[in-house]
Amino acid sequence: MRVLVVEDEEIMADALARGLRRSGYAVDVVTDGATALEQAAVNHYDVVLLDRDLPVVHGDEVCRALVRDGASARVLMLTAAGTVAEKVDGFALGADDYLPKPFAFAELLARVEALARRTSPAVPPVIRSGEVAIDTARRTVTRAGRPVQLTLKEYGVLAELARARGAVVSAEDLLERVWDEHADAFSNAVRVTMVGLRRKLGDPQVIETLRGVGYRLCS
Repeated sequence: MRVLVVEDEEIMADALARGLRRSGYAVDVVTDGATALEQAAVNHYDVVLLDRDLPVVHGDEVCRALVRDGASARVLMLTAAGTVAEKVDGFALGADDYLPKPFAFAELLARVEALARRTSPAVPPVIRSGEVAIDTARRTVTRAGRPVQLTLKEYGVLAELARARGAVVSAEDLLERVWDEHADAFSNAVRVTMVGLRRKLGDPQVIETLRGVGYRLCS
């Protein structure tokens, strides 16, 4: 899952990015509305955390543009004002949710997770593939009832394969969805992560490689 944080207060932006990354999200950060629109035009995001009072292009205009252009990302608008009128205005712009500052990070994370679930096709709370069970709510994995301890990237890769429901997912798509804009498209990050993931999941293997095409989770 990939999130775009649009926040001109750098301390706040960095704190949000760190918290979301610790929770397993790939996160890009920008500090003005014009850059936000550029990023949204070239990357796929599940959720956009959008501060309302932005420089260059106001957050209201960013939200309108995302909705007008048919962006698939869900928009969670952040603002220092929490009046009913402000919330109504935010929803009228097309925002999917609205959170006044200051807020508890736990609440923001819960809202991001709820919006991210609405972006992608619905999946069961627990996805099973043979002996492997992926709890998408708790972000835990077991095999034959035994807990499998995965890194955030390993879990992210496995979760993306699970959400594909048996369809092939390319390495490029995994790189975009699990890493962020700083990932090197020519790196072997996906391959290295896949090696570790397969080793931890054990045999028989549940992830199939289609050479030159991508990967899929076997049923």
